[in-house]
Amino acid sequence: MGQFASGVVVLSTEVDGQAHGMTVNAFMSGSLEPPLVVVSVGRSARMHERIRKAGVFGVSVLCEMQQTCSNHFAGKRSPMFAPLLDRLRGVPVLAGAAVRLAAELRQAHPCGDHTLLVGEVRELDVSREPRRPLLFHGGRYARLGAADEGSSKFPEGFWTTGEAAW
Repeated sequence: MGQFASGVVVLSTEVDGQAHGMTVNAFMSGSLEPPLVVVSVGRSARMHERIRKAGVFGVSVLCEMQQTCSNHFAGKRSPMFAPLLDRLRGVPVLAGAAVRLAAELRQAHPCGDHTLLVGEVRELDVSREPRRPLLFHGGRYARLGAADEGSSKFPEGFWTTGEAAW
Protein backbone atom coordinates (compact mmCIF):
# COMPACT_ATOMS: atom_id res chain seq x y z
CA MET A 1 0.00 0.00 0.00
CA GLY A 2 3.03 2.25 0.32
CA GLN A 3 2.99 2.75 -3.45
CA PHE A 4 -0.18 4.80 -3.11
CA ALA A 5 0.84 8.43 -2.65
CA SER A 6 -1.11 10.27 0.02
CA GLY A 7 -1.20 13.57 1.79
CA VAL A 8 -0.18 13.88 5.42
CA VAL A 9 -2.40 15.20 8.20
CA VAL A 10 -2.12 15.60 11.93
CA LEU A 11 -5.14 14.35 13.82
CA SER A 12 -5.64 16.17 17.13
CA THR A 13 -7.93 16.30 20.14
CA GLU A 14 -7.95 17.39 23.75
CA VAL A 15 -8.67 15.29 26.83
CA ASP A 16 -8.62 16.61 30.40
CA GLY A 17 -7.06 19.90 29.26
CA GLN A 18 -4.18 18.19 27.44
CA ALA A 19 -3.78 18.46 23.65
CA HIS A 20 -2.78 15.31 21.77
CA GLY A 21 -1.82 14.75 18.14
CA MET A 22 -0.93 11.93 15.77
CA THR A 23 0.35 11.89 12.19
CA VAL A 24 -1.99 10.08 9.81
CA ASN A 25 -2.12 9.51 6.06
CA ALA A 26 -5.38 7.51 5.92
CA PHE A 27 -7.76 10.47 5.69
CA MET A 28 -10.45 11.41 3.19
CA SER A 29 -13.55 13.44 2.55
CA GLY A 30 -16.61 11.33 3.28
CA SER A 31 -19.53 13.51 2.19
CA LEU A 32 -20.29 17.04 1.08
CA GLU A 33 -23.83 17.14 2.52
CA PRO A 34 -23.52 16.87 5.42
CA PRO A 35 -19.80 17.69 5.44
CA LEU A 36 -18.11 14.53 6.72
CA VAL A 37 -14.49 13.38 6.91
CA VAL A 38 -13.16 9.88 7.58
CA VAL A 39 -9.90 8.93 9.26
CA SER A 40 -8.53 5.46 9.95
CA VAL A 41 -6.94 5.01 13.39
CA GLY A 42 -5.37 1.84 14.75
CA ARG A 43 -7.29 0.45 17.71
CA SER A 44 -4.04 0.09 19.67
CA ALA A 45 -3.15 3.79 19.17
CA ARG A 46 -3.64 6.00 22.24
CA MET A 47 -5.37 8.52 19.98
CA HIS A 48 -8.14 6.00 19.28
CA GLU A 49 -9.52 6.14 22.82
CA ARG A 50 -8.76 9.85 23.22
CA ILE A 51 -10.94 10.81 20.27
CA ARG A 52 -13.74 8.53 21.40
CA LYS A 53 -13.57 10.09 24.88
CA ALA A 54 -13.41 13.70 23.63
CA GLY A 55 -16.06 13.25 20.94
CA VAL A 56 -14.30 15.82 18.74
CA PHE A 57 -11.14 15.96 16.68
CA GLY A 58 -9.13 18.32 14.55
CA VAL A 59 -7.44 17.65 11.23
CA SER A 60 -4.50 19.73 9.98
CA VAL A 61 -3.55 19.10 6.34
CA LEU A 62 0.20 19.63 6.25
CA CYS A 63 2.11 21.57 3.64
CA GLU A 64 5.58 20.55 2.47
CA MET A 65 7.33 22.91 4.89
CA GLN A 66 5.74 21.02 7.84
CA GLN A 67 7.72 17.79 7.63
CA THR A 68 9.12 18.46 11.11
CA CYS A 69 5.52 18.67 12.43
CA SER A 70 4.72 15.37 10.80
CA ASN A 71 7.76 13.74 12.38
CA HIS A 72 6.95 15.23 15.78
CA PHE A 73 3.46 13.73 15.85
CA ALA A 74 4.75 10.43 14.45
CA GLY A 75 6.92 10.03 17.57
CA LYS A 76 10.19 11.32 16.03
CA ARG A 77 10.52 14.44 18.15
CA SER A 78 13.34 16.94 17.91
CA PRO A 79 14.42 18.80 21.06
CA MET A 80 14.70 21.95 18.94
CA PHE A 81 11.06 21.91 17.81
CA ALA A 82 7.75 22.65 19.52
CA PRO A 83 4.60 22.73 17.38
CA LEU A 84 2.46 25.86 17.48
CA LEU A 85 -1.23 25.12 18.06
CA ASP A 86 -4.33 27.17 17.30
CA ARG A 87 -7.93 26.30 18.10
CA LEU A 88 -11.04 25.89 15.98
CA ARG A 89 -14.23 25.53 18.02
CA GLY A 90 -12.01 24.73 21.00
CA VAL A 91 -10.26 21.85 19.19
CA PRO A 92 -6.45 22.04 18.83
CA VAL A 93 -5.13 22.31 15.26
CA LEU A 94 -1.69 23.16 13.86
CA ALA A 95 -0.78 26.72 12.99
CA GLY A 96 0.37 27.15 9.40
CA ALA A 97 -1.36 24.07 7.98
CA ALA A 98 -2.88 24.34 4.49
CA VAL A 99 -6.32 23.31 5.78
CA ARG A 100 -7.56 22.95 9.33
CA LEU A 101 -10.90 21.63 10.47
CA ALA A 102 -12.77 20.80 13.64
CA ALA A 103 -15.14 17.84 13.58
CA GLU A 104 -17.61 16.14 15.90
CA LEU A 105 -17.31 12.37 16.03
CA ARG A 106 -20.49 10.94 14.48
CA GLN A 107 -19.70 7.27 13.81
CA ALA A 108 -17.01 4.67 14.45
CA HIS A 109 -16.79 1.61 12.19
CA PRO A 110 -14.52 -1.33 13.06
CA CYS A 111 -12.22 -2.15 10.15
CA GLY A 112 -9.79 -4.97 10.97
CA ASP A 113 -7.22 -3.69 13.47
CA HIS A 114 -8.32 -0.09 12.80
CA THR A 115 -11.47 1.95 13.26
CA LEU A 116 -12.87 4.32 10.65
CA LEU A 117 -13.85 7.45 12.54
CA VAL A 118 -16.43 9.63 10.80
CA GLY A 119 -16.55 13.27 11.84
CA GLU A 120 -18.99 16.01 10.91
CA VAL A 121 -17.07 19.17 10.04
CA ARG A 122 -18.11 22.02 12.33
CA GLU A 123 -15.51 24.57 11.23
CA LEU A 124 -13.12 24.78 8.30
CA ASP A 125 -10.15 27.10 7.82
CA VAL A 126 -8.29 27.17 4.49
CA SER A 127 -5.01 29.06 4.09
CA ARG A 128 -5.35 32.19 1.99
CA GLU A 129 -1.96 31.49 0.47
CA PRO A 130 -1.66 28.43 -1.78
CA ARG A 131 0.59 25.88 -0.09
CA ARG A 132 2.21 22.85 -1.66
CA PRO A 133 1.13 19.62 0.08
CA LEU A 134 3.35 17.33 2.12
CA LEU A 135 3.14 13.94 0.43
CA PHE A 136 4.06 10.43 1.53
CA HIS A 137 5.00 7.66 -0.91
CA GLY A 138 7.07 4.51 -0.71
CA GLY A 139 7.80 4.93 3.01
CA ARG A 140 9.18 8.46 2.69
CA TYR A 141 8.16 12.03 2.21
CA ALA A 142 7.75 13.25 -1.34
CA ARG A 143 7.14 16.53 -3.09
CA LEU A 144 4.79 17.46 -5.84
CA GLY A 145 6.75 17.82 -9.07
CA ALA A 146 6.11 20.12 -11.97
CA ALA A 147 3.50 18.81 -14.36
CA ASP A 148 4.49 17.77 -17.85
CA GLU A 149 3.29 20.16 -20.54
CA GLY A 150 0.49 17.89 -21.72
CA SER A 151 -0.42 16.35 -18.37
CA SER A 152 -3.16 18.86 -17.57
CA LYS A 153 -5.46 17.02 -19.97
CA PHE A 154 -6.86 13.57 -19.37
CA PRO A 155 -5.96 10.94 -21.98
CA GLU A 156 -8.55 10.16 -24.64
CA GLY A 157 -11.20 7.88 -23.17
CA PHE A 158 -10.04 8.40 -19.58
CA TRP A 159 -13.53 9.45 -18.47
CA THR A 160 -16.08 7.14 -19.94
CA THR A 161 -19.73 7.87 -20.49
CA GLY A 162 -20.97 4.37 -21.24
CA GLU A 163 -21.09 1.07 -19.40
CA ALA A 164 -19.30 -0.69 -22.25
CA ALA A 165 -15.93 0.68 -21.13
CA TRP A 166 -15.79 -1.82 -18.27
